[in-house]
Amino acid sequence: MYRAKMTSKGQVTIPKKLRTKIGLKPGDYLCIQETDEGYVIKKMVREDNFDKYVGFLNKPASSDKIIEELRGK
Repeated sequence: MYRAKMTSKGQVTIPKKLRTKIGLKPGDYLCIQETDEGYVIKKMVREDNFDKYVGFLNKPASSDKIIEELRGK
């Protein structure tokens, strides 16, 4: 179990061992989810720019439309 103390400004310092263990770096976001048991804090994983296009070519569409959507108008 890890403990963290909140400052008067609402800032929380996450213990170094925990930051290292879950790979938190400066600028990372945390997601706080309310559950029946309490709150769960998770490292928010950014969506890769290319993830939204995985399987995209399996959809029936013209190549011109696909290129337009990838590049923009």
